[in-house]
Amino acid sequence: MVEWTDAERSAITGLWGKISVDEIGPQALSRLLIVAPWTQRYFASFGNLSSPAAIMGNPKVAAHGRTVMGGLEKAIKNMDNIKAAYAQLSVMHSEKLHVDPDNFRLLADCITVCVAMKFGPSVFTADAQEAWQKFLSVVASALGRQYH
Repeated sequence: MVEWTDAERSAITGLWGKISVDEIGPQALSRLLIVAPWTQRYFASFGNLSSPAAIMGNPKVAAHGRTVMGGLEKAIKNMDNIKAAYAQLSVMHSEKLHVDPDNFRLLADCITVCVAMKFGPSVFTADAQEAWQKFLSVVASALGRQYH
């Protein structure tokens, strides 16, 4: 079980309250597919992923990015037991989709970059970044739990 300080909880929930799922989700997933092109193999049904422009303009990429970011709401609401909250998603990504668990960490990094670019250092302070990255690390670990 992860221990959260009051400051971490406040930083995470405060930042989450400012994040637009509709903006950050598509940006982060697009970034992942562009900078880690091997991840595209999991999205063959999404159509044209042949270039950065095609990826950024792909409505299925945008929709799934919104889904992924929307899924973080579950972790926000279950910060004291993220592993249990993500148990079914972990099984699905492991047993049905066969997603390499390292990709969860890569996507978390892309989300962090997009959030940092959106809010800058006045909102995404060093303390906020530390708490946010700890949060996303816990989420990525919970998603990869089924693999262990």
